[in-house]
Amino acid sequence: MLSDSQISAVRARFPIFRRAVYLNSCSQGALSDAVESSMHELLETWGRLGSPWDLWVEHYETARREFAAFLGAEPEEVAIAGSVSAGISSLATAFDFHDRKSVVMGEFEFPTMGHIWLAQQPRGARVQFLESIEGLPAERYARAIDRDTLIVPVTGISFLNGFRSDVAGIVAAAHEQGAYVLLDDYQDCGTRPRNVKQLGVDFYAAGALKYLLGASGIAFLYVRKDLIPVLQPAVSGWFAQSNPFAFDVRHFDPALSARRFESGTPPIPSVYTAVAGLRLLREIGLENVAEQVRRLTGALIAGAVELGISIKTPADSVGPLVVLEAKDAAALVDRLAKDDILCSSRHDGLRISFHVYNTMDDVAAVLRVLNKNRHLLITEARPVTATD
Repeated sequence: MLSDSQISAVRARFPIFRRAVYLNSCSQGALSDAVESSMHELLETWGRLGSPWDLWVEHYETARREFAAFLGAEPEEVAIAGSVSAGISSLATAFDFHDRKSVVMGEFEFPTMGHIWLAQQPRGARVQFLESIEGLPAERYARAIDRDTLIVPVTGISFLNGFRSDVAGIVAAAHEQGAYVLLDDYQDCGTRPRNVKQLGVDFYAAGALKYLLGASGIAFLYVRKDLIPVLQPAVSGWFAQSNPFAFDVRHFDPALSARRFESGTPPIPSVYTAVAGLRLLREIGLENVAEQVRRLTGALIAGAVELGISIKTPADSVGPLVVLEAKDAAALVDRLAKDDILCSSRHDGLRISFHVYNTMDDVAAVLRVLNKNRHLLITEARPVTATD
């Protein structure tokens, strides 16, 4: 657990806190001095060396190794993509939907997950959405998964309400029926240690722009090692080949590693920021990140309960995302911004997300503004106090 002085030292590395309380890491991680320096490093090499592709490609492979270490995977099991949508789309095209056709998924997944698998319908896929009001227990998945189920895409944390999926239970239910599990961990990746081998998932996807503290334009896809040889995407490109620099237009020779799920020229600027963000998190310690996020989440939920605010996120959440029910979430985001508190909204939910750089003072600040704007929130009846 980090001390207050250590948290302050971490926070000082993120310039935005000089002018605002930043509570929107679920949309974009705050810019750190390390990530900013990585961008300057790229520009310096570009300006000084012109086209140092050997150097840049090595940095790209460094990113692969960093992602793999973060996941407890082997570098050969990691593909780098321009977005999670691109990585999962590549994976989806590797299935033929012949023996198994069903894709079972919750309706509170991020929209891209539905779009990708619905796009496979002309190829034989049948998408089954599981309805949910607040969350989906593993038992609901177990009842829906059968011998026709090919894959179960599941979100680690719902972007709509902060509900955390029972990944272990869903993996057990899917594997019992011979189905695969794809974990979309974008809304949590970077706030706690992750090990794909311990999770038992077959595929894992996330990107760098949120809690991994990088920029947009880079994501990664883990593919379980024994599945790589039997899955060949129908989309490809020169960086998906065994030797991209063979420049052989006549031969299709996909990489024997997860790189076969990649396509064209790597997003080098985003690669630099991703490596810097990952190394900063490793320096801080993901166990320390998780503990700080848990403390802040608990404090905000307790404060919201005290104010009588209806909370969409489960009361036992350990974060990082807390969603409060609002009458006008967009207006509430604007009100908070006027007090230099930055967060976001989705539908009727005000989304507040914590990272290691946030403090209890941030929690107190947002609760003060929420208390002044309770008319924009869904609240439960409570006695009015002298401070209202």
